[in-house]
Amino acid sequence: MNLGIVAAFGYGILVLVGGIIGYIQVKSKISLISGTITGLLLIIAAYCQLQQLTWGLTLAGLITGVMVILFAVRLAKTRKFMPAGLMVIFGALALVLIVNQIFSPQ
Repeated sequence: MNLGIVAAFGYGILVLVGGIIGYIQVKSKISLISGTITGLLLIIAAYCQLQQLTWGLTLAGLITGVMVILFAVRLAKTRKFMPAGLMVIFGALALVLIVNQIFSPQ
């Protein structure tokens, strides 16, 4: 297993758990729905890459890129580090690892 797959799994789990925590703390149904869908898509994309389906990391990279942009916009609006700033940092790190894996020679 390579770092790109680990990053996709890890960020997927973080997004999934974050959505659940958002629902528990502030009863945000949109946080629960979007966190669950996005987290599961990232986990599925990483699993597909484990099954030698090359489009898995591309899907994970696209989803992670969108998440980083959305959380960066939220951070700029709220100026609160938690949870948006944390998600931007972890998302950017995951995105670098995923993109590196996509473009590195096998």
